Amino acid sequence: MYIYHELLQKSVDGKLRKGATNEVASSNSVPLRTVQRIWKRAKESETRDVSHRKTKNCGRKRISIDENQIRELPFSQRTNIRSLAFALKTNPTSVFRLIKSGAIRRNSNAIKPLLKEENKISRLEFCLSMLEDEDEPYRTCKSKNFIAKVMFLVAQTRPRFDSEENETFSGKIGVFPFVTHEPAIRSSINRVAGTMVTKAITTVNRDVVRSFLIDKVLPAIREKWPRDEFESTIFIQQDNARTHINHDDPLFREAATKDGFDIRLMCQPANSPDLNILDLGFFSAIQSLQYKEAPKTIDELISAVVKSFENFPSIKSNRIFVSLQLCMIEIMKEKGSNKYKIPHVNKERLERVRQLPIQIKCDPILVQEVKNYLNME
Repeated sequence: MYIYHELLQKSVDGKLRKGATNEVASSNSVPLRTVQRIWKRAKESETRDVSHRKTKNCGRKRISIDENQIRELPFSQRTNIRSLAFALKTNPTSVFRLIKSGAIRRNSNAIKPLLKEENKISRLEFCLSMLEDEDEPYRTCKSKNFIAKVMFLVAQTRPRFDSEENETFSGKIGVFPFVTHEPAIRSSINRVAGTMVTKAITTVNRDVVRSFLIDKVLPAIREKWPRDEFESTIFIQQDNARTHINHDDPLFREAATKDGFDIRLMCQPANSPDLNILDLGFFSAIQSLQYKEAPKTIDELISAVVKSFENFPSIKSNRIFVSLQLCMIEIMKEKGSNKYKIPHVNKERLERVRQLPIQIKCDPILVQEVKNYLNME
């Protein structure tokens, strides 16, 4: 009836103006023939009855699938739509309709690192160490060997904004590729001998890491760090790779205290990529930007990565730091385990209304429970 009334509004003396049926069909997302049929029936009927002529229970009955039957199936028989349909003795289309209607939910999850009990303890202690008046923890952990590839050292801190949400500091310290520039030994179709070429550093040891930290990261921090925060202690968090230097490395400590700065090293807990903002979301974000390029050489790859790093919005980087705090709370709730889903609090909406918190409040009761748990262990 709604379509018929809309057609009446577009008619004059019982005649539709040109293009009226097309407009009504488009606005109501129905076929043109349906609109034309409704208008024709109204003109031929004395009562102007254009209601459908279907009986009460017409059409093929929907296939009914018991949800309890799905729950009873082992995971191996419901890894995808086709296997689930086969186990339920129905067709994949019926299963897809159930997913689309929301009756059943598609689920995918990532494989997480296997945690030992000592890993869980270290994760809990790391979360508690973020509270004020806690001693800085020192952690060591084994790591698999690096394969030959172009690697980057990325330094990123939390961006700063003023009261009007204007960016005052992007938080981007820098992205530093582990490469060297050497003259080509032989001539080729690409360049003559003696041309400077970029080569990846295949062996990144402690000496290389130390030189990058002292010669690249520390100068970048001194240059870019906000002037009003010079007196605060700056922590550089690194994972537990064997090639990383110790937190008390004497050469680093000497360089880190120059110009009145207090810069220190710390290690994140073992098997805990969810406690590092780079692994938590920053790397995947800039990698998605880098994938838009098609580099063919090391120089082009470096340029694409640096460009992606610089183009990544600081406002999104700030959201990752909020997610890090939310993950810490979930870790404390799970007694150090990683058996949790990263919580979502609709950060983008909170940003629009200027209600995104800088710090997530932690329940004092939860903090005391974790302390009691660690004392028991």
